[in-house]
Amino acid sequence: MFKKIATLKTAADFKEYLNSLKISLPFDEKIQSGTGSPLAQPRKINGRTAGNSIAVLPMEGFDGTSEGNPTAASFRRWQRFGMSGAKLIWNEATAINPEGRGNPHQLMMLDSTVGELARLREATVKTHKERFGNTDDLVIGIQLTYTGRVAHPHDLNHGEPKIVYHHPLLDERMGLKPDYPVLTDAEISHIADDFIKASVLSQKAGFDFVDIKHCHGFIGHELLSAVDRPGRYGGSLENRTRFLQEIVAGIRAKAPGLDIAIRFSATDFVPFRYDKEGKGEPVPFTGKYRYAFGGDGTGLGTDLTEPVAFMDILAKLGIKLISVSVGAGYNVHLLRPSAIPACDVYQNPEDPLIGVARLINVSAEMKRLRPNFLYVGCGYSYLQQWLPNVAQGVVSQGKADFAGIGRIVLCYPEIAADILSGKPINQRLLCRTCSDCVTAYRNGLLAGCYALDDYYKKSTYGDQLRLLKSKK
Repeated sequence: MFKKIATLKTAADFKEYLNSLKISLPFDEKIQSGTGSPLAQPRKINGRTAGNSIAVLPMEGFDGTSEGNPTAASFRRWQRFGMSGAKLIWNEATAINPEGRGNPHQLMMLDSTVGELARLREATVKTHKERFGNTDDLVIGIQLTYTGRVAHPHDLNHGEPKIVYHHPLLDERMGLKPDYPVLTDAEISHIADDFIKASVLSQKAGFDFVDIKHCHGFIGHELLSAVDRPGRYGGSLENRTRFLQEIVAGIRAKAPGLDIAIRFSATDFVPFRYDKEGKGEPVPFTGKYRYAFGGDGTGLGTDLTEPVAFMDILAKLGIKLISVSVGAGYNVHLLRPSAIPACDVYQNPEDPLIGVARLINVSAEMKRLRPNFLYVGCGYSYLQQWLPNVAQGVVSQGKADFAGIGRIVLCYPEIAADILSGKPINQRLLCRTCSDCVTAYRNGLLAGCYALDDYYKKSTYGDQLRLLKSKK
């Protein structure tokens, strides 16, 4: 049995438990506040300044309209990001065209939606200004995506995969036959054009930067592992990054002044499946596993040689802002450590703290090997009451430049402001990583905190979620 974080009452308890798991995390016992705090330090992002070292990470809300516009729920979420106190807000996965949507309610950056997305950004800025007075040091970006293999643009129960190569394990899992069509070079080039167009629109909407998503199994990430794909976009690392290089060239030409960021998975494993007891286990694979970018060929280990070479390409492209994650949706425990997995996900194959340590330490190693970037860390929500101690430890030791917070902002939007002001953490509002937010959107409901936020908990969606969980 894994110990719940809430039961680790003292710093000694927490560190003793880390030792029992044979993992380590940076940890500052005294949380500093005021201008001298490591987390209060401003960061220069090219010509802009983020006023502190805390970032809100991109999260999908599953609350857009069918046309890709935001709804009242979208505005509420983004406004809560604005009240967080974080000075870098890396907003959510937004599709660049209809076929690239991961769900039928994902926001889209199109000619027809740019006005509403501009209003969404403006509402976030206005809320931040009302709370903190100054927005000159607020940096806001948007993550642009094309889901690819796990696209569900019309129906969550009916995927419409767009694949860049035939994967021996994922094809079998998804029921894709050997003759299932692979995206052609011309189609990939067209998708790159749509990323460029969406970036131009993002600048028009007022965003400071765009993230060309390369993590968690989306098209950019899948291209990084397309070692067996022929043609312009497969084989060598130069070819596997051509998609990104073409997008960046287009943005520089058509949206000068718009910053570019990258969130990428620096390592990956084989897909996981249910074992006989419902726990996750790796899918068996014979021979060298060639399909994990940043993998060591075993399917379960890490080799950062190619991710480091990827960073060198990013440097040549003039990209400075990086968020390092790991894994994909087929091994979800890697990218989202949780006490309780979502209803339709295998049970934890490892203590979630091991997953947190992997996320933080892989990013720290990338920072050590290629220090001339700004790194936004992730994996902190699972730490709960110990989040400030680890986040401050990571930043103070130079293992990341920003502590990135995700799920915890949904239930505790003011957490960054509380940490920075020296206010005690509100234990009642801490995310306990029950995964209700994930279970909800995986079943067509709004993504939010159904455990602690009455907006979701007391809604009809809350009733549907409770009924759904009762049947599992």
